[in-house]
Amino acid sequence: MNYLLDTHTFLWILNSPRALPASVQGICENPSTVLLISIVTPWEMAIKSGIGKLEAAYVLDNFEALIAQGGYNMLETTIQHVIRAGRLPSHHRDPFDRLLAAQALDLRVPILSRDRVFDLYGVKRIWD
Repeated sequence: MNYLLDTHTFLWILNSPRALPASVQGICENPSTVLLISIVTPWEMAIKSGIGKLEAAYVLDNFEALIAQGGYNMLETTIQHVIRAGRLPSHHRDPFDRLLAAQALDLRVPILSRDRVFDLYGVKRIWD
């Protein structure tokens, strides 16, 4: 089954996987699971790193290698995704989360995230 990773989930998988809930750990460790990474992830990390809210130089400098080594799949962002993100109800103004919500809805995949805002958009969210 396919799952979309929120940025924080991807970082926790890399840096402290045991901090993830057991359900998320099980999904991530399952060899039949396909973990999708949105273009939102490196974009959000780079912006937060640039303003001093995140120390992510190693991950950003080695992003493509980490994706390949971890067996993650980069999710292509389509025009449909960005238009849908812009048309979502105003539950949340964060453009990164809005694009993730639009992608999850469009692809009908659950998102692995602790962020409850996805529930407001009808996205299936797995965390607990």
